[in-house]
Amino acid sequence: MEQRADNPYLAPFASMTDGELRDPKQLVGLALACDGNADPNRLAAGLFVAESVNVITRALDAGYTPFAVLTDRRWLAGAEGLISRLREGAPNLPVVVASSDEVCAITGYRETRGPLAAFHRKPEPELADLLAGARRVAVLEDITNYTNIGAIFRSAAALGIDAVLLTPACHDPLFRRASRVSMGTVFQVPWARIGTARAWADEGVAQLHEAGFTIAALALSDDSIPLGDPALADIDRLALVLGTEGDGLAPRTIASCDLTVRIPMEHGVDSLNVAAASAVAFWETRVRR
Repeated sequence: MEQRADNPYLAPFASMTDGELRDPKQLVGLALACDGNADPNRLAAGLFVAESVNVITRALDAGYTPFAVLTDRRWLAGAEGLISRLREGAPNLPVVVASSDEVCAITGYRETRGPLAAFHRKPEPELADLLAGARRVAVLEDITNYTNIGAIFRSAAALGIDAVLLTPACHDPLFRRASRVSMGTVFQVPWARIGTARAWADEGVAQLHEAGFTIAALALSDDSIPLGDPALADIDRLALVLGTEGDGLAPRTIASCDLTVRIPMEHGVDSLNVAAASAVAFWETRVRR
């Protein structure tokens, strides 16, 4: 195993931000720093970092290709089987083993919850292809909390959501914290971006309607219907739109949706954390198979 901590393959764990891991110019520089041993064509799609044996395993199961591995020496015994599997498909995979202090110095993380692996991204699917076979989708509007994104994906995987759609300002679900909180389910639930401008609904709603979806905004309004309304259960293809906890959905988004839906609550509570609200909504509107 590679023991040197100054390896250029460690850049995804150390000096590169999440944005830089998706920046073609930065990735060309990374390929050059790796002395031509990194494939620039494969790097063009970008990289992401996965943390923990469970998340890395799910990334592998989903067909992602590893770029490099960094692990604290204390995780090595529990990760040996995983590292062997990683190297089955990539015999020359750089693997750096370091002390806890060295990992902290490299990454800036005070604590890691297992080995770290940088993976090549896959091209994002076309929205029309993603919607073609879906019956339940979630649209996340401008959600920028990685913990909430990860939790929403975990609920989506468990509760029958066929795809998650992200507006342009929504943060990346493959970011390390999001994928870790999701327990790797970000690799199991298909996702894509919807809309190309900040006002995503101007074109995104039309795309959903064209695919046959009824669109329900989760929001508090005078004309909202309760989540348990039987009319919702009769909808064959349903898109649930969820917004940020502070501002909620944009008024123009709510106005462009077909329905506004609320979760009935008690004791004067008027809202839930968006991740908790998503789980309730996904369960209540699931397709009864």
